[in-house]
Amino acid sequence: MLTVTTVNVNGLRAASKKGFVPWLAETAADVICLQEVRAELDQLPVEVRAPEGWFATYAPAAAKGRAGVALLTRREPDAVRVGFGSAEFDTSGRYVEADLPGVTVASLYLPSGEVGTDRQDEKERFMAEFLPYLVELKGKAAADGREVVVCGDWNIAHQEVDLKNWKANQKKAGFLPEERAWLTRVLDEAGYRDVVRTLHPDVAGPYSWWSYRGKAFDNDAGWRIDYHMATPTLASRALKAYVERAESYDRRWSDHAPVTVTYEQ
Repeated sequence: MLTVTTVNVNGLRAASKKGFVPWLAETAADVICLQEVRAELDQLPVEVRAPEGWFATYAPAAAKGRAGVALLTRREPDAVRVGFGSAEFDTSGRYVEADLPGVTVASLYLPSGEVGTDRQDEKERFMAEFLPYLVELKGKAAADGREVVVCGDWNIAHQEVDLKNWKANQKKAGFLPEERAWLTRVLDEAGYRDVVRTLHPDVAGPYSWWSYRGKAFDNDAGWRIDYHMATPTLASRALKAYVERAESYDRRWSDHAPVTVTYEQ
């Protein structure tokens, strides 16, 4: 079995003070993909930076205090790569991948965007560069007899069932028609599978992000924007997928919840 968890920690220093460390001590995951680390390594306590029993790989952003992704693996990776060959984005703390036996696991933090601003332009440039890389990654893995799973905060709700208040968000970043169409291309053209949706085809959500504002968490008015996108063979081996939603608002250590999938290898 291979259990993979992905979670946007919304600042690893803050999360480590709210409950991330106990969660890490209890998790059964073999691989953890972190996004929005937002910290330099020397800013993290040693038990967070280099937790016992884990091999930690960090890809911080050149702009301090922004983005940042990481991978925690129970066994030492055979190889690690930061970025995807992009002159603009390889130092932006948005992508890191590691080779483990038979599978490449990646942590992705896709830009969130904001309609009518430079942030949305940045998101569109990222998507334009990243889709061809997904195709390339899948092809190289197949040639090597490997599978791929790209986990992380993709910052796009794909379908109406993926966010509670979809009608009110049709003109907002994260649910724009062109963003949703791009995610469809990840599935149809690049040939990946949305593992959680495959295992839970008829449910609302399960949501993985809730705004801290208002009663979004209490009312489960969330978004499903954290995905496991896997090659078809690996996706077919997924046995269970679930969101580790906190028991109550005050038990949250991020505005996202971990999304965990167990695969049969």
